[in-house]
Amino acid sequence: MLTPFSELSDTSRLWIYQSDRKFNEEELPLLQQYLSAFLEKWTAHGAALNAGFEIKYDRFIIIGLDQTQSSASGCSIDAQVHFIQELEKEFSVTLLDKMNVTYIQNDRLHFKPLADFKKMAKDGAVGKKTIVFNNLVNTKEEYLDQWEVPAIESWHSRFF
Repeated sequence: MLTPFSELSDTSRLWIYQSDRKFNEEELPLLQQYLSAFLEKWTAHGAALNAGFEIKYDRFIIIGLDQTQSSASGCSIDAQVHFIQELEKEFSVTLLDKMNVTYIQNDRLHFKPLADFKKMAKDGAVGKKTIVFNNLVNTKEEYLDQWEVPAIESWHSRFF
């Protein structure tokens, strides 16, 4: 069951998929259509899942699931991963590779492989105050409060 993301409870479980590039103006409506269709039919053991999504910065797909009525099962999570893999093929993007970092520098989003980001941190090209996206947040509340934070307040802090 598709629910507007803004109406999901703060305790909703989240999955964040980071694209290796921005989705363009032609792709965004199609991406929204695919996400809506998937979440409208997403189930766990036959029970409809109360889920929503948002797309941030034309690069991040955030899927939220309100688990107060029904929780995700192994099969439903597998279905979501399969769906994301289909999006990767459809749009020629990488969404499942967690070894990449997106950060803000000079008011622009930048995307780097983790190894490059580590080197940049060591070389001082990015610092503790560099805003990073902590895609390891688990709930909507964490997403709202701890997703877009200075590197020192995220798992990225180990590189400084």
